[in-house]
Amino acid sequence: MRSAEFDRETVLHSAMDAFIAKGYSKTSMQDLKQATGLHPGSIYCAFTNKRGLLVAALEHYQAERDKVFVQLFDSQPTIMAGIAAYLEQMVIECEQEEIKDCLLQKALSELARDDKEIERLISHKLKDWEQLFVCKFELAQRNGELSNQRNAKTLARYLVMGIYGIRAYSHTCPAPGVLRELSEELLRNIQGR
Repeated sequence: MRSAEFDRETVLHSAMDAFIAKGYSKTSMQDLKQATGLHPGSIYCAFTNKRGLLVAALEHYQAERDKVFVQLFDSQPTIMAGIAAYLEQMVIECEQEEIKDCLLQKALSELARDDKEIERLISHKLKDWEQLFVCKFELAQRNGELSNQRNAKTLARYLVMGIYGIRAYSHTCPAPGVLRELSEELLRNIQGR
């Protein structure tokens, strides 16, 4: 059997967008064909099935988000400026006309009860993301940017909870500026102001 030839990164990015837009269950093979340009047979050949494509898209999504995370913090003068920039970027994404959800969060909400393997995979990735914030907060504490009186792990969990909340709240179509106001309040609370 001949192997399919395609740009894997482009296909995964397109599949990622399709799964974000419609969710896993509502994304048909026809939707994936249209999004990726691959025929169903090529998708099955390369990824085994729709679920295999989702798993590959989740891996790709996390790798992309990790790169953005590193670049964003590397471009800021301080850790707390990096946290502020991260929140600002999230607000910009949420304020776009077509709301960009977090693929991990969306897939976990949809599939957690039905697919324990996917649930474990996504939960592990989200814990890794949370741990990145723990490390940033610990560094901010060592640098004197953040009080040592606060637990870095608790602050990271609070930040992640706030990010989930702002992303979910963005679906209610709040007035302009509300998401930014909420993200600024989240940051103030983390800084203990």
